[in-house]
Amino acid sequence: MINRIEALLSPLTRFMHLISCVVLVAMMMVTLADVVTRSLFEMTTGSLDLTFPGGVELIKYGLLITVFFCLPHSVERSQVHVDLFTNRMSERAKGAMQGIYLLGYVFLGTAMSYEFYISAQDAVMSEETTQDLLIPVSYFYDVTAFASGVLAVAALVSALRLISGGKMVERVE
Repeated sequence: MINRIEALLSPLTRFMHLISCVVLVAMMMVTLADVVTRSLFEMTTGSLDLTFPGGVELIKYGLLITVFFCLPHSVERSQVHVDLFTNRMSERAKGAMQGIYLLGYVFLGTAMSYEFYISAQDAVMSEETTQDLLIPVSYFYDVTAFASGVLAVAALVSALRLISGGKMVERVE
């Protein structure tokens, strides 16, 4: 059962990870454009104004999406193993310990998903928008609630697999 859920979840988390990478590159481009246009504005003492409003907002919400979309795919792969403490443990014991640790991510993802969902509902009710671009804030909270929920499910599936004696996912280094 866990293997089937993992088979369905894996493409979703990989796609979310790809989106995270694309948003990260877009954030770099926005930052570069913002720095260049501000520099041109300053060098021409204001006669050439190519600056654009909302650059800071784009970076702010882009960072939110980048972090929350990369977490579900990386949650199991990103854990640090301290060989000093686990050197003499069996692979099954190491996996079980990591599985128990991942249960914390289940709790964290569930709590964040719930809180972002509530925040999204509050933002809809108050018609809250971003300051410069006037984008409804509820969109960002809904997307983040979804990503947090996927994090909780991914961590739960990995934790159950590891606690039941399954193999750990290999990290790419």
